[in-house]
Amino acid sequence: MKMTCFSAAVAAIALVASTAPAAFAKGDAPVTEAELAEHIKVLASDAFEGRGPGTEGEDRTIAYIVGEWAKFGLTPVPGSVTPWLQGVPLIETQALGGTAKFNVKGRDVAFGDDGIILTGRDASAALAKLPVVFVGYGVDGAGKVNADVAGKLAVMLYDNAPFGDKLPRYRERRQLLADAGASAVLVVATDAALWDQVQHSLGGKTTRLESGKVGAPVTGFLSPAAADELFKKAGQDGAALREAAKAADYKGWALPATADLATTSTVRAYQSNNIVAKLPGAKPDGKAVLFLGHWDHLGICAPEGAADRICNGAVDNASGIAVLTAVAKRLAGGERPDRDIYFMATTAEEKGLLGAHYFAANPVVPLADITVALNIDTIAISPRGTPVATIGRGKPAYDAVVRDVATKLGRKLDEDGEADAFVQRQDGWALGAKGVTSLMVGGSFSDMPLLEKFLGSDYHDPADEFSDKVPLGGAAEDADLHVALGRVFADTKAWPGNP
Repeated sequence: MKMTCFSAAVAAIALVASTAPAAFAKGDAPVTEAELAEHIKVLASDAFEGRGPGTEGEDRTIAYIVGEWAKFGLTPVPGSVTPWLQGVPLIETQALGGTAKFNVKGRDVAFGDDGIILTGRDASAALAKLPVVFVGYGVDGAGKVNADVAGKLAVMLYDNAPFGDKLPRYRERRQLLADAGASAVLVVATDAALWDQVQHSLGGKTTRLESGKVGAPVTGFLSPAAADELFKKAGQDGAALREAAKAADYKGWALPATADLATTSTVRAYQSNNIVAKLPGAKPDGKAVLFLGHWDHLGICAPEGAADRICNGAVDNASGIAVLTAVAKRLAGGERPDRDIYFMATTAEEKGLLGAHYFAANPVVPLADITVALNIDTIAISPRGTPVATIGRGKPAYDAVVRDVATKLGRKLDEDGEADAFVQRQDGWALGAKGVTSLMVGGSFSDMPLLEKFLGSDYHDPADEFSDKVPLGGAAEDADLHVALGRVFADTKAWPGNP
């Protein structure tokens, strides 16, 4: 009932907003830092409570984005059940408690909350005497599960080294192990910093698509110290095991150990939403351009009593939605592009690209029609003048367009490949898996020291708030770049469609 009333409110906002004139009739006015700041201030304000999916913060976020997009003449996608929205059914599991006891060579070994985090798939789980197998990265160089894990506890490494982008990220590898019959999967955090982040951001919650594959009955994380202690008790050196796991043909190692795992959880089914809008083309030819960025963040992320409980997500990713909105304003307000252009704000990116995966599996725009998807995420990182990097590069025709457009705007290209490491960490990955050419273009992933500084400080923390210290010069430049890219890819003469 709440969603019905809310949907009516969104429709009313859009109706009123659609009567407003476009901000400019011709040309593309440069995007200003002040314009982006206004959007970020709203979306990252405490009133939006960190934009958590399935919360009142989501309702406020949807109302704001739809209201802004409708002002420019964007319209709902024809045939959508709820105008502007694609419902994304999710299942959230909240861990209430969990215990883990290992028996190694006949001796009991237990870890507390400072060493292990457990989450059950169902309301309760009790698994006894599970054989334990260390599977390294969980898959071999060909991406196939590398050990017999059926009915066992698989202990898996988090990071992708040494295989890089050729190896699925940990969530996908964890699912592959579950598909192979693993009763439980524990992921070893790469280092102490990641362990702290896991403890802080997960909070005992996991979320999956209702329509998605069911994971192992018990999943969780081990701290680096706990993993090394377990390996030591089993007569192995942790560093040596991790080194051995780098081999593409690594087959895992059965520890002389069993595990008793028990969890209790609450399970909540709810619907979140992707926001999808259309800018009808002047000369549609059956091909379309898709701009996307995730609207969600971590919500109320700190425990009661903390000085600041809200992860506001100013940079990640209110800044991306601000740029997405500024791009929509220019493309709708200037000369109308030939092709249809779609704008999508996805949900649950922070929970595993879930909104993007749902769209890719249930497209409201035929995927074959999308000539390119341009994803915008965590864009307020760098100052003006930062070179342009491309995540998802490697297709010559597309790379040539990016190079030409950036050069005409006076931007330099950064082609050292460092940005490639992030290809699986953004929504374009979900679309790329379905054959859609997906790019993330701009300066944020060009200056690695600046990006790493953010990832090591304010990222996924209440400190990611808007202030004058957030650099918006590079974001404004990247917004102009996306306007120009949108115009080329939507021009039937300049870009013939999928090469």
